[in-house]
Amino acid sequence: MTMQSLDARVVEQAIEWLGNGRTIWLCTVLSTFGSSPREPGSLMVATSDGHHVGSLSGGCVEEDFLERVAAGEYEQPAVIVRYGDPGSNSPESPRIRLPCGGILDVLVERMVATAKTRDHLERIQQALSGQNEIARHIRLTDAECWLSDAEPTGPRVVRNESKETVTVRIGPVAKLILAGYSTVSEACAQFALSLGYEVVLCDPREEVTNGMSLPPGVEFLPQLPSLYIASPGACTPSAAVVAATHDPRIDDLAMMAAVKTSASYIGVMGSVRTSQARSERLRRTGGLSKEDVERIHMPIGLNLGSKTPSEIALAIVADMVRVRRGLEVRDL
Repeated sequence: MTMQSLDARVVEQAIEWLGNGRTIWLCTVLSTFGSSPREPGSLMVATSDGHHVGSLSGGCVEEDFLERVAAGEYEQPAVIVRYGDPGSNSPESPRIRLPCGGILDVLVERMVATAKTRDHLERIQQALSGQNEIARHIRLTDAECWLSDAEPTGPRVVRNESKETVTVRIGPVAKLILAGYSTVSEACAQFALSLGYEVVLCDPREEVTNGMSLPPGVEFLPQLPSLYIASPGACTPSAAVVAATHDPRIDDLAMMAAVKTSASYIGVMGSVRTSQARSERLRRTGGLSKEDVERIHMPIGLNLGSKTPSEIALAIVADMVRVRRGLEVRDL
């Protein structure tokens, strides 16, 4: 189960418990320092009798948190709790040293069963299963929550200490569309799956795909990638489109279709010289504008000096993550 699909299960369970009139504690990972198995924005929900769905750290934090909720702690509407920092003097910071040596900041919200709370979580549930990103805003002084539209890229969590607010970006599971099969595509699929991406690979070339070995979890469609990319609902702002075949019949058509969508990352493999030739070809025969071509990452990926298929795939997926996190190359 990917991180975001687990978050969808958390919200689903939270809505169910609220529907039964139960009070819940919704926990959101705000920030991590050092090693941590859950990234900012991850969710967990719990009740006072020890039931919970989701996770914060993979064990020790959850156990301590559930014990404290059962003992009557965390009765305030919203509080930030720090785990793993023995030097903290805050009463909300349990004295737990994480085995990985990391530090974890968690927003804990106590939510009672009201129609307003259920409606708020149902709108979050729709965003997790929909196509567009939203931002969830929480004011720490009174736990007031509201939602707004959000960009598909950038940090998942933003804390504004002067305004005492937290903003969490929420949206559908990230998706990687691989335009055509190659050893680089296969390696990209491996990396993307490990990062929680939904992965779809399209390729109509039987002579290429016969006998291929894809990682479990990859959806394979024996059709032109451009047709799938252009199909309704296939390409959302949470999608990345990557072409790594060196076959212009696959790569060029995929790029021509992708730039007409809201995909947040579009890239095609090739050398600097090949990329320059492709850019001219896409404008001359593909009818793409200068702005369309500038949306395409070519040459694709970070400049890591990659040589092997796995190294090239690493550079590509790392660049996808960079863009999704809203970072410029100069910030790395």
